[in-house]
Amino acid sequence: MPPTLASLVHHSALKLTVRAGEDRLDVPVRWAHVSELADPVPYMEGGELLLITALKLDAEDPEAMRRYVKRLAGAGVVGLGFAVGVNYEETPKALVDAAGKEGLPLLEVPRRTPFLAISKAVSAAIAADQYRAVTAGFAAQRELTKQALTDGPEGLLSALASQVDGWAALYDASGAVVATAPEWAGRRAAKLTADVERLRERPAPASSVVGGPEHEDRVELHSLGTGRRPRAALAVGTAAALGTAERYAVHSAIALLTLTTERSRSLHAAEQRLGAAVLRMLLAGEPDHARTVAGDLYGGLLDAPFRVIVAEPATANGDPLAGLAEAIESAGARSGEAVLVVPEGERLVALAADGGAAVEACAAYAAALEAARTNAPEQPLTDENELVVGLSAPVGPIAAAAAYKQAEQALSVARRRGRVAVEHEQLAAGSVLPLLADDAVKAFADGLLRPLYEHDATGRGDLVASLRAWLSRHGQWDAAAADLGVHRHTLRYRMRRVEEILGRSLDDPDTRMELWLALKATSAE
Repeated sequence: MPPTLASLVHHSALKLTVRAGEDRLDVPVRWAHVSELADPVPYMEGGELLLITALKLDAEDPEAMRRYVKRLAGAGVVGLGFAVGVNYEETPKALVDAAGKEGLPLLEVPRRTPFLAISKAVSAAIAADQYRAVTAGFAAQRELTKQALTDGPEGLLSALASQVDGWAALYDASGAVVATAPEWAGRRAAKLTADVERLRERPAPASSVVGGPEHEDRVELHSLGTGRRPRAALAVGTAAALGTAERYAVHSAIALLTLTTERSRSLHAAEQRLGAAVLRMLLAGEPDHARTVAGDLYGGLLDAPFRVIVAEPATANGDPLAGLAEAIESAGARSGEAVLVVPEGERLVALAADGGAAVEACAAYAAALEAARTNAPEQPLTDENELVVGLSAPVGPIAAAAAYKQAEQALSVARRRGRVAVEHEQLAAGSVLPLLADDAVKAFADGLLRPLYEHDATGRGDLVASLRAWLSRHGQWDAAAADLGVHRHTLRYRMRRVEEILGRSLDDPDTRMELWLALKATSAE
């Protein structure tokens, strides 16, 4: 530990005597400084033991000593050493009284003890303390490295918590708690999720200190990783600020965990390349080869129904896919699910177990973006959350190509409807009619029916209404004529006029389908 006034008083070679402030001798001493200035405060940093002979002071003037000592105490000077036998044969009572009133320790220095000896004693004690701290730091580094190699991040956290006499926690890229040491720290670590999320918004490396009435202790947060977005975060909780040795231990832990995350990044890239190969084989209709290549890494994913997820940016700017990928992968990692995530050009393709945590995380991520749009429609979306997502129905490996098309269809509908995400089942369970609101469909309908509307505008018959009635009755003449209130021969004549004007036969089912959809599209306006 650093030198204190008490350790200097107990130093047998210095022969110091305490004249005031006996109850404050345990204060650390940062340095010993000699100054005979009447006002040395501008040259103080705080934590010094000031040594004087009162060469330029009237040490017997109570008012002068009161002002002098008050300024020293206000500047953070921790003690005053007064040499006797130089300008004064004994320590003046005015100085003793002033020091006692301010609570500033006053040490009497005998003539045979030079100030240099006190300075050397302080310097040697500081150097010894720093050496002990560095030695302890290297020992901590060796122990942390050993634990990291044998027991992984969990062992490293346990060793770090022991070194700092506190607790430690590791967070993943999504801000979720991965591990804590000791185990009881899990609840405290969970309270810091919002602080970790704010730290993740800053480029790595970044750090912050959390403390206050709502926290049981002082917590340091450090981001981990070398990329633009942190890969993880470390929290270290202690009862007080870290000392030099503890600081060495924390820095060593940061370096080791960063190395681990960067190694994980390389492994992740390799796994991603393998996943891309598996995906290509599935889409090419080669599930057996895909299963062989997947091995233990993705094999479990192919043994149960999975969903195909396709996501794209909604705009040409930004990279909103990273957040979705993190959410899916983190959820899969926490639940122990195999998740295949592959960047494919400007889109992201993922395979995740149906009903699993990764699919739920994807839905929750999209729902959060949808809610942000709904709650603040006047706020423009940022490049980080401009996203559209399509999800397929649950399938097996043999139907992966069909599922990929389903996901693409759902994504296309999501983009057209201004939605963040659409599931393929929603398309099958809904109606095709909302799709007719597309401008291109309306333009087609207007062009197809325009000749009939122009004919009716001349007052020569109601061909549009007659066509709608006939199609709604599936070509049943009597029923359609009854709906219109005309004779069935009149209706037959009108349908022949429709065929003549359009140049298309109503016996053709494609023609009937297109005309019906055109009528629906125009009536929706």
